[in-house]
Amino acid sequence: MGGMSKRRILLGAIGAVGWSALGALVAPRLGFAQAAKTPTVAVLFAGDSDDDEPSMRPFFEEMARLGWVEGRNVIYDRHSGKGTREYLGTMASLAAGREPDLIYATTASLAAAVLKETTSLPVVFAATADPVAAGLVASFAKPGGNATGVFQVAGDAAAKRFELVREALPAVKRLGAVFDRGAPEMKSRRAAHEKAARAAGLELVSAEFTNFEAVAKILATFKRDGLVATEITPSFALIGRRFEVANLAALNAMALVAHRVEWAEAGAVLTYGVDVGESHRRAAGIAQRILKGAPPAAIAVERSNRFELVINRRAALGLAISFPKALLERADRVIN
Repeated sequence: MGGMSKRRILLGAIGAVGWSALGALVAPRLGFAQAAKTPTVAVLFAGDSDDDEPSMRPFFEEMARLGWVEGRNVIYDRHSGKGTREYLGTMASLAAGREPDLIYATTASLAAAVLKETTSLPVVFAATADPVAAGLVASFAKPGGNATGVFQVAGDAAAKRFELVREALPAVKRLGAVFDRGAPEMKSRRAAHEKAARAAGLELVSAEFTNFEAVAKILATFKRDGLVATEITPSFALIGRRFEVANLAALNAMALVAHRVEWAEAGAVLTYGVDVGESHRRAAGIAQRILKGAPPAAIAVERSNRFELVINRRAALGLAISFPKALLERADRVIN
């Protein structure tokens, strides 16, 4: 049979079954030939994304190193928490409502808000609170739900941080401490900090706040009581508005001490705590596994155990504080 005859037979067969039926048969095959959907990763910042993104650069850099290049094979959907607890639910709802392939929540409070919105979308967190106690996972080894991530034990560094305060500020015998009533594990964290302070020979003058406006009153009260240095403990509300807190401290001639590098960059004279860059890199590794198909429930929570000392010499000099040379030499980073 000639080629023309075969063509007439084929067209005749198509006419008999109809072009729409043929399309139904062919369409699934064409679907396999289409390009794969570019995954979207929603990234939730505690504060303004412009302020927070520099400190989160290790996450994006590690993602790129693992092959996820923004604009080429991954889309980042950035959400700003604006440093307000009132906006948490709205931001989490907005991020989850867009149904990304993965949500990266950079604090325990953000992760908790997201998990109230979705039990199916994969969530990776970087938490300074115990994720089991905070209800983010069932256990470290077997998270069990749709979330997993990196656990930064803020309390582990408190004793060492107070030792550094004694070395950096030998004249300081009483240290203020600001605690967020809404922070996970606030009561146990306060007790642990006060115990660590006593061990270092410091009297910790503790104050709690519920709303941000109270922070200015706390710092003013500390100044009136003769305190010259204050520790800022883990808080979603404060890390997101750390530049405002640093300005308030400067107005009260108060030296700030804190647990993570972003505070030093904002104006704290000394920070000692978990290496945030390492935490973000670990989180990127977990995100990579999930984007490749691994379920969060099967990925154990990782614990960051690398610590860093950062000194803001410029802020210290503005308060007439001169750090010992030996301490400056031991610092992982000095901001001049």
